[in-house]
Parts: sequence; C-alpha cells; structure tokens
Amino acid sequence: MSDRPSRPDPVQPANDDALTTVRQLLSLGHAALAWTDPDTGTPGISRIAFHRDPEAGLLTLVSGLAPHFRALRDRAACALMLGEVGDKGDPMTHPRLMIRAEARFIAKDDPARPGIRDRWLQQNPKATIYIDLPDFAFVRLAPTSALLNGGFARAFHVQPGDL
Repeated sequence: MSDRPSRPDPVQPANDDALTTVRQLLSLGHAALAWTDPDTGTPGISRIAFHRDPEAGLLTLVSGLAPHFRALRDRAACALMLGEVGDKGDPMTHPRLMIRAEARFIAKDDPARPGIRDRWLQQNPKATIYIDLPDFAFVRLAPTSALLNGGFARAFHVQPGDL
C-alpha cells in the first residue's frame, strides 16, 4: 500500500456540452483505428471510414487486403480516435474522442446487413464501387469505454451507451 494520498480523478462524467461534442466527433466519417498485429503482437494504426449507424452502432467497412482486417479477426480488442485539428492553435487543444472497442464482423447473410449497406451508402455513396466486392466486410465496433478530451482541463468519461 502506498503512503501517497489518493488524488481525485481529474476526468469528469460527461455533461450535456461534452455529449454534444461527442456527437459532432462521431459524425466526422473517419477515424484512426488502433489494432494489434496478430503475427508480431505490435501495435498498428489505420485510417478508416467510420459511421454511427442508428441501428447497428459504430461501424466500419474493411477490405480483406487491409492489415487491420486480419488483425481484428484474430484480436477483437481495438481502439479508435476521432477528431480534427483546426486551422489554428495548438493541436492538443482541439477536441478528440478515444474509444476502446471490440470488433465484431457482420456476416454476409446477417439479416441486418442489407439495411446497414443501404445506410452506409447514404453516408458514403462512392463506396458503391467496392461495397459488394467479396473481400469487404462490415465490422461493428462495440464500445467498452470512451474518453473525450475537449482541450486543456476538459476531460470527460463517456459511457458506451452515449455513443
């Protein structure tokens, strides 16, 4: 047991303003995805197309040629970071959302897939040229925890249900 006094958690529960920022970040259409290489155990990161589907939750569409496809199949634990750096100011002052998640591939014969496909194309119509190729798969990214960093001294725990 340590003799150090315990300090209160500086990260607060998300309030209404924080949740508004979360919704804005979830609508960006892309994210950075962190995954673990199944061969080496080392981390990898990819930029992915990303959407919050009103029925299926957090989603990405992944090509079987992408290194994160196999990585997510072998080790479902992953993490996402959503955010944009503004034109001015210190990049560390701009809001960003970090989400820990479990990847769950959606089977081609899943009855929910046609609706997911249609809603994906509404958000990303250029995906029409590759969405039905045999090596592409939708992946649900089921959140397990999240943290919003809204800038200096503005950090919030976000509940998975709020995503």
